[in-house]
Amino acid sequence: MSEQIPEPPEVAREVFTGDAWSRAETFAELLAGPGVVRGLLGPREVPRIWDRHLLNCAVVAEAVPAGVRLVDIGSGAGLPGLVLAIVRPDITVTLLEPLLRRTVFLEECVEALKLGNVEVLRGRAEEFAGRREFDVASARAVAPLERLLKWSLPLLREGGELLAMKGERAAEELADAEGQLRSSGVLTAELVSVGHGKVEPPATLIRVVAGRASEGARQDSRRKDRESRSKRPRRQ
Repeated sequence: MSEQIPEPPEVAREVFTGDAWSRAETFAELLAGPGVVRGLLGPREVPRIWDRHLLNCAVVAEAVPAGVRLVDIGSGAGLPGLVLAIVRPDITVTLLEPLLRRTVFLEECVEALKLGNVEVLRGRAEEFAGRREFDVASARAVAPLERLLKWSLPLLREGGELLAMKGERAAEELADAEGQLRSSGVLTAELVSVGHGKVEPPATLIRVVAGRASEGARQDSRRKDRESRSKRPRRQ
């Protein structure tokens, strides 16, 4: 049973409109109940479910173009992927997550929320490079930008966008990844601020627009992915 869920702030009703409102309330209960019991969300996060998690993820929708295919890398408890699917019924969302216990939770959430625009996919991003293609990739607290680029860019079409939710170290991560950005053939990389007047502070994203990487860079990325997979046992 969920406990200590705070009353949603007034701005939540401006962000979650129509059917999205009841779905957001239900998702908050799922996060605070089964999500905490199964270790997907810490108990101390329950009082901050609305401002730190639901609203902070929902405002990312401001940067998502209309009608796109979005993949949420390392979706975890469905943040931001499930929230984006709730507020943006015009997009299709793939929740990509390697851990079984998390994908089970995500599938239960999709069913409970009656979301027809979501699929749950178990696996690592590198396993689907060349097999699946998306317009947008989202990620929150998954990995430093350098590593995230290696996972996300092979899943994006040319001109597709990575939207990485980052905090106060966003500018530093962007600078640290300069070499990786060049070798990956990206078109642009910039900081984007969303959620002004809705969350405090506004959420900071790193937006990277994918280009066409050189064949040498692609081969090097595939080789490193194969080596990485051979060294790691699959987690359960």
